[in-house]
Amino acid sequence: MTLKQTLDKLKALGNEKMFAQNKKRGASDNQFGVRMGDIRKVAKEIKFNRPLAIELWNTEIIEARLLAILLLKPKDLSPDKVDEMVRSINFFWVADWFNSYIASKHPDNEILRQKWMTDSNPQAARAGWNLTSIRARKNAEGLDLKHLLDRIEKDMADAAPEAQWTMNFALVEIGINHPDLRKRAINIGEKLGVYRDYVAPKGCTSPFAPIWINEMVRRQK
Repeated sequence: MTLKQTLDKLKALGNEKMFAQNKKRGASDNQFGVRMGDIRKVAKEIKFNRPLAIELWNTEIIEARLLAILLLKPKDLSPDKVDEMVRSINFFWVADWFNSYIASKHPDNEILRQKWMTDSNPQAARAGWNLTSIRARKNAEGLDLKHLLDRIEKDMADAAPEAQWTMNFALVEIGINHPDLRKRAINIGEKLGVYRDYVAPKGCTSPFAPIWINEMVRRQK
């Protein structure tokens, strides 16, 4: 399938309601308004295709980038290319898919994580804190969790929204998975108040760290 054929297919799947929802969430007009499930169906038809994926990514169209992510194998991208792609992201769904499907599964994700954790670029920082939250949950060996809590306490309240979201993830994962640091994580969340007033969708847990931590710990018992 060519780039034009793929874009025509995505465009045909677009609808005004989804377009408007994306706009409300901060998307630009460079989109078609395609549902996530429909993007996944197109990806299953095409399967892995790095050349097409790069062409799709370069269009900067939201759905084209989401599709590109599903057509890529992380190992087929150099660390520099992953870094370049992260910095070009301008919509949170693209960031979350890229971090989940590409950055977290890349062979050099730890090198990238360390680089991004000291980066001033909001999307790079978002990716770095996302990878850190995964490590805090799955493999914290070698992580200085107390230092991470120090950074979160110092920086999260004033962090760019892109980075603040995943920085909060890291705070929560430390609190859930490391009982010796749980009280401090909860206290930091209370002190900073980030997402305290966030209205979570029905049936979802609040992202406010004290509520989130306590709820997940309760479920584990």
